[in-house]
This record gives sequence, structure tokens and C-alpha cells, in this order.
Amino acid sequence: MFARLFMTKSATLVSMDQLLEDSPELIVPEPGQLVEGTVITVEKNCVMVDIDGLQTGIIAGRETRDASETIKNLEPGDNITACVLESENDEGLVVLSLRRASQEKTWKKFINAYEKNESFKVRPKEANKGGLLLEIDGIKGFIPVSQLAPLHYPRVNGADSAKILARLQKLVGTEFTVKIISIDKENGKLILSEKAAYSDQRHATLGDLKVGDVVEGTISGIVKFGIFVAFDGLEGLVHISEIAWGHVTNPNDFGKLGDKMKVKVIGIEGDKISLSVKQLSEDPWEKIAKNYKLNAMVKAKITRLAPFGAFVELSDDINGLIHSSEIPGNPADPSDVLKVGQTVEAKVIEVNQDERRIGLSLLSEDEAKVKNESSQEPELENDAPSE
Repeated sequence: MFARLFMTKSATLVSMDQLLEDSPELIVPEPGQLVEGTVITVEKNCVMVDIDGLQTGIIAGRETRDASETIKNLEPGDNITACVLESENDEGLVVLSLRRASQEKTWKKFINAYEKNESFKVRPKEANKGGLLLEIDGIKGFIPVSQLAPLHYPRVNGADSAKILARLQKLVGTEFTVKIISIDKENGKLILSEKAAYSDQRHATLGDLKVGDVVEGTISGIVKFGIFVAFDGLEGLVHISEIAWGHVTNPNDFGKLGDKMKVKVIGIEGDKISLSVKQLSEDPWEKIAKNYKLNAMVKAKITRLAPFGAFVELSDDINGLIHSSEIPGNPADPSDVLKVGQTVEAKVIEVNQDERRIGLSLLSEDEAKVKNESSQEPELENDAPSE
């Protein structure tokens, strides 16, 4: 009987050894490692996970929240990928994180995009005076003002920081196509560039662009000296002198940010593109000689006064000048006798189509005659005796 017990015990020991030998090796997951598992249970802020049938993992609290909101669609039996935070807690569970797993996958995407110089889309969540800020799975991104494409670049008069910030705040939530120009995984930061994302398109468009082309763009900035128009990744300037054939006082009168505008390319110097709106319409000066003949009397509206005379509007596109010497009394200050908005009847005394200038006079015939006589230099007498 003793022998039988011994043999039974021996047989049992052999079976245990064999069992251990045949059992899969238990690999303890390390912190930072990504592991695959099967969902056991899902609660509001807690997910239990089976890891290869050997260990149980727990995802709890903020670690259940990732950018894709994975937990909202999880059900028992689903396969998931999680990141190990602790190999084993006090309860013998592997502590896991969906948030960190998503972050790791996002980092891989960012690194891959950076190495391959690929672009992707983001939506800024905040703005400061230096640019736009965003966060994806805990990874912080920043688009500096200098890296914004022409359409979004905040052009304001005098580089007013308050106005720049106000413009940037309006861009929060807007979808941007960007490239990574600097990556810092250790500190979880990215520097992004919208301008770089459009560089290929910009170079291609600039290479095909030529003087005389007519393009449609979007007003990207209005300043006191003109209007900026963005198109196909490029940006050009419609100088105030190229907005209309007539005198332009305020470029804001001709459009607002975001408006579509058709323009003509009139100059290309490197990256500098000069545009024109007025050259898309017929030059009124080509017909000026027919409409305004010398010595003709015309009605004109005074639009601006200067120390040297009065500017007047003859039509929507044509302005003229009444020099102070052509105002009765030759006043030191034309505003003493004339007012802005006043309509006067004046004589055309000069039409210079080459210099696009029309000179007018308010002098009567007698006053004009006296003026002309006084302006003539007396002839020098020849006192030398005749031979």
C-alpha cells in the first residue's frame, strides 16, 4: 500500500511538472508597452480587459478618455489596444490606458507624417498673439502667425497686436491643412505650418503665373495702402492706385475680408505679385478728350481740399484739380472760400492724357487775362546802339 501511494504521489508530481512545462510562458508587460486584449466588462469610467487569458487589465478614470472616444462604442468581446501604465497594482491587475495608447498611435502618425513631409488636417482650439494652439491626445501643437497661409495671415494696419489677436480668435475651430516643421516627443510638442502645406501648390502656381493673367481670389487683408488677395496658395497686392481709375481714399470701401475679387496680374518680382482691379475695366482716359475739351465749362463736386488747391470729381472715375492760382483771389488756404461737397462750375484749362491730369479754373475771363498778363515776364530791351 505504501508503494502504491508513493507511486501515485510520484505520478502526480510528474503530471504537475509536465503541466508547467506545457503551460505558456507568462510575460509581464512593461510600462509604456502596447498590449492587445479582449474587453470583459464596460462601465461608465472603467473597462476590464483580458490579456491573453493569463492576466486581467483595468482601464479607469481619465485613462478611458481618448481623442476617438473609444469607450463609447466598446462592448464585451471587443478587441482593443491599450498602453501599460503599471505591470501590476495592489490588486494584481495590469493598469492600462486607452488615452496613452491613442497618444502613442497618434505620435506614430505624426512622426510618419514628419518623416514623409505629409500634410494633415487640424482644428485650433485657442489663440494667443503669437499664433494658434491645439491639442490632440495630449500632444500640443502650435501654428505661429508667421506660418499661416496668405488667406489666414492677419494683416492689419500698424501691426496692432489687439487687432491681430482678434483676427486669430476668429480662426479658432477652423480646419487647417498643415505640415510639421518641428517635433519634440519628449515634451509632447509640435510646431505646425499651414504655409508649408501649400508650398508645393504655391511653387507650381507661381511657375505657371504670368503678367496679364486674370484670376479670382479672396480678400485676405485690407490696409491703408491697398488690398491683399489670396489665390491658389499665393497672395498679391492691389495697390490703392490700382483699385479704381478714380481717386481712392479708403480701400475698405471696395470690399471686406473673405470677399471674392477678380484681379489682373500686372507684375511678378520673385514672390512679390502686383495685382490690379481697375485694369479689368476700360480706361476712361481713352475717351477723356471727347468728353472734356479745352475751354469747356463743366460742373464738378469738390471732394478734397489741400493747401495747393481743390480736388474735384467730374465723374465716377475721373477727378480734376483746381489749383489755388485758379481760384478767385488766389487764397493761401482754399478752404477759406471752398467746401468739400460743394458743386462748382469750372472751365477746363488742361487735359493731359499721358499724365492723367485735368486742370480746371474758377477764374472769370477778365481774372484769367490779368493772371496770364502778370505771369508773363517782360521782354528785355536791347539798349545796344544799332549799327
